[in-house]
Amino acid sequence: MPHAQSPWPSACVVVQNATDPLAIANSVKNAIREIDKDQPVTDVKSMDQIVVESVSQPRFRTLLLGGFALLALVLAAVGIYGVMSYSVTQRTSEIGIRMALGAQRGDVLKLVVRQGMTLALLGVGIGLLAAFALTRVMSSLLFGVSAADPISFLGVSILLSAVALLACSIPARRATKVDPLVALRYE
Repeated sequence: MPHAQSPWPSACVVVQNATDPLAIANSVKNAIREIDKDQPVTDVKSMDQIVVESVSQPRFRTLLLGGFALLALVLAAVGIYGVMSYSVTQRTSEIGIRMALGAQRGDVLKLVVRQGMTLALLGVGIGLLAAFALTRVMSSLLFGVSAADPISFLGVSILLSAVALLACSIPARRATKVDPLVALRYE
């Protein structure tokens, strides 16, 4: 387009070659100066540099968001473990009474784990529904992955469920190994 029809404050020239793009920069500058010696030639870049600069801000935001997501996942796992472990520890006297009345360790363990996992799976289900509801907000920030990526949703759900399972079973095993008289006096 002629400059008079569409005036821009600057102009760009794109040159394609088979060798190193910056190796021919001086030749291109000389060719431009032969046409118009008053034209300034500045900011010579390769197409790779232009592409890297164009995606640097979105890449930074994505890495930052990914870091915060990983931190949130770790905090969620630690929180789930803490709450579930505390809940089971608070039931030590109940477990002692059950053991004193003749309940088998395996049955008590199953009861505690089942009750804890019911709460954990309910929480994972509510979290999945909320995450699916918020996928539209995230879709503009993602590239090459859908906002409702089933692998991500499944992986996080399995990880948090496994943490909840460990958080229930470890303290429950510890509580079932305690002597029922000691567990009855616990608090």
